[in-house]
Amino acid sequence: MDWDKLRIFHAVAEAGSFTHAGDRLSLSQSAVSRQISALEEVLRVPLFHRHARGLILTEQGEVLNRTVREVFSKLALTQAFLSESKERAAGKIKITTTTGFGLSWLSPRLHRFLEMHPDIEVTLLLEDADLDLGMREADVAIRLHPPTQPDLVQRHLANFPMPIYASPEYLERYGTPKTIKELADHQIIGFAGWHLPLPNVNWLLDLLRQEGLAHRGGRLAINNISAVATAIAAGTGIGSLPLYAASAHPNLVRILPEQNLPLVEAYFVYPEELRTSKRIAVFRDFLLTEISNLKNH
Repeated sequence: MDWDKLRIFHAVAEAGSFTHAGDRLSLSQSAVSRQISALEEVLRVPLFHRHARGLILTEQGEVLNRTVREVFSKLALTQAFLSESKERAAGKIKITTTTGFGLSWLSPRLHRFLEMHPDIEVTLLLEDADLDLGMREADVAIRLHPPTQPDLVQRHLANFPMPIYASPEYLERYGTPKTIKELADHQIIGFAGWHLPLPNVNWLLDLLRQEGLAHRGGRLAINNISAVATAIAAGTGIGSLPLYAASAHPNLVRILPEQNLPLVEAYFVYPEELRTSKRIAVFRDFLLTEISNLKNH
């Protein structure tokens, strides 16, 4: 099997059409189609079902695509390993984390990492759904839950509490609740979305329900932790935020400080093959330093 044809096949399988794959590969739609037909001829099996709305992999195509994805991911990993300097941290690093952590905490600090390591190029992918590190969708991840993907190196970074916050303006206008029962009369801002970025993201609303307190003010839910923090800071209502998200809004006022709080467990994870990587090590150390500074403030 020709490597170039396999590369084109993989692009088509991921894109779902000859046209989109051609755009990614800078090839014409007809050139991509010819390469796929030639590959099917060599293998003597159909790889795609062709229909008006696009392409669907056949059973044989699914098998081939799984193998090709694995091969190309291993090649990318090998290339990164071979090109890495033995003397200094250099090369590319693709980082993934949740949108909330990336927007409110990591992005504003990355300039320090880039200044410290001028030979490292960073790509930051913000996704509330976990990307597959084993398939090289990213090099490293900052997970805000215990990692479930097998065969990954994991380093516990921190446990972030999730205090309850309001803005000074909101409290001046509506008063400060002193108990959970009083809290039920206030506007509570919750989280909504298909992919929950944190296991306990709506713990405050859950607590009100468990206490039999129908929260009359729970009229706003947002599918982004950073946007929830911005809404609280703007005086829209009261809500619970992990410490890293609240740190972007230093004027927030913590309320009900005696309330027991859930913790957000943060982990730094990466494939076993990158255990000796210098650029991974310096980024891990950078995270630990920055998180230590946050906890000390």
